[in-house]
Amino acid sequence: MSNDYETATFGGGCFWCIEAALEELSGVASVTSGYAGGHAEDPTYRQVCSGNTGHAEVVQVEYDPAVVAYDDLLEAFFTIHDPTQLDRQGPDVGSQYRSIVLYHDDAQREQAAAYIEALDEEYDDDVVTELEPLETFYRAEEKHQDYFAKNPDDAYCTFHAQPKVEKVREKFEAKVAE
Repeated sequence: MSNDYETATFGGGCFWCIEAALEELSGVASVTSGYAGGHAEDPTYRQVCSGNTGHAEVVQVEYDPAVVAYDDLLEAFFTIHDPTQLDRQGPDVGSQYRSIVLYHDDAQREQAAAYIEALDEEYDDDVVTELEPLETFYRAEEKHQDYFAKNPDDAYCTFHAQPKVEKVREKFEAKVAE
C-alpha cells in the first residue's frame, strides 16, 4: 500500500453490496470484503453468519484522499444502506449485518461522529450506526472478494447489489470512476 493512500472500514449489510457500490468511486484503489468488530480470531464466513463471533460483515476501502475525501466515502456509505435498521439490511438479519463505522484514527472518528449526528437529525427514526475503533480486520474468503463483479447475474446481486451500484452512479456521477 502506498503512503499516499488511506484506509476506511464500513459495515452495513452484506459486504458484496457495499463493496460493489464503493468500488464505483474515483480515488478508490481497492475494496476488500472481510469481518471486524467481534471477538473470534480469524473467523470464517460460516462462523460470522452464525451470529456468534460478534463480527460484522465489513469492507475495507483503500483510497486516495487527494481524489476522494473520507466525507465522500461516508456520504456514499450512508446513501447505500439504512442506518436506522438495527441488525439488518433488507433480507439480511443478524448482528453481522449491523451498520458500523470502524475508524482508523481520531480524525476519522471525529468526522464519522459528526456525520452520524447530522444524519440523526434528518431521520425520524434513530440512527443506530455503531462507531468503534478498528482493532482487527479479517479478510473474507477469496470467493467473497469482488463477488458482484464475478457474479452479476446472481439473483441476490441483481436484487440487492445492482440497485446500490446504480444509486452511487446516479448520486455521485461526478465522482464515479470512468
